[in-house]
Amino acid sequence: MWQETLSLLQAAYEDLCKELEALDEAAWWLPTDFFGWTPWDEIAHLCYFDEAALLAIKDEPAFRRHATDLLELMVQGQPISAVARSHFHQVKPLELCRLWRERFLQLMSALRALGPKDRLPWYGPSMSALSFATARMMETWAHGQDIYDRLGRVRVASEVLKPIAHLGVSTFAWTFRNRQLDVPDQAPFVDLRGPRQVRWQWGEPSSSQCIQGDALDFCLVVTQRRNWKDTDLTVIGPAAQSWMAIAQCFAGPPADPPRQGERRYHPQWLANA
Repeated sequence: MWQETLSLLQAAYEDLCKELEALDEAAWWLPTDFFGWTPWDEIAHLCYFDEAALLAIKDEPAFRRHATDLLELMVQGQPISAVARSHFHQVKPLELCRLWRERFLQLMSALRALGPKDRLPWYGPSMSALSFATARMMETWAHGQDIYDRLGRVRVASEVLKPIAHLGVSTFAWTFRNRQLDVPDQAPFVDLRGPRQVRWQWGEPSSSQCIQGDALDFCLVVTQRRNWKDTDLTVIGPAAQSWMAIAQCFAGPPADPPRQGERRYHPQWLANA
């Protein structure tokens, strides 16, 4: 499981990096549906937090200082996009891409020296190395999706979807608690089709509370890149429908998915994006 997760994380990094290396200069500055962030902003964001992840592994006291400083900026109302822009403001697109590759290769090397149960500090509670790596995979995939969407390119489904879907399922209860809502008594049965029509399933089979469909659609919903009603997911039962309406597999304050028929996020979450 651990070695497979690391392999999939590196694949997520490499696939997106190769896509970016082929972009012309103008494409790096096209606004995406993610708050108008450009591909440059998306990669600056990923690079910024990959640097923080490397710090969390290599130098916990330094990471703690960094986290305190970042929290202070957030309290002052500084959006995270502005923090990343300030950090990399003089770095040109292809140089940023090369820098990001250097950072994520360093991060991969550091993760490979750990065991899956090793604990790492992060901005909230500490995380196991396995959860940490999965979260980086989800972030990389989700922000990459913003770029694919803006460029109008179809993304080929891959095994990377399975740990992202698992993270989505694992955050079922947290999604409700994060909004101070009661957690439904029954978690829906999740039955997804992965690449080559392989079946991925979570929970107890149920015909009254279930989510069925393509793993790509499910991952787009739990990362809030799509409204579930704009996908081909079959969502049966009140708990399942309530969950899909607010599903959120990433940390932070409650965020709203795009409204049906659009991809754009709710502006209320902009300062915390």
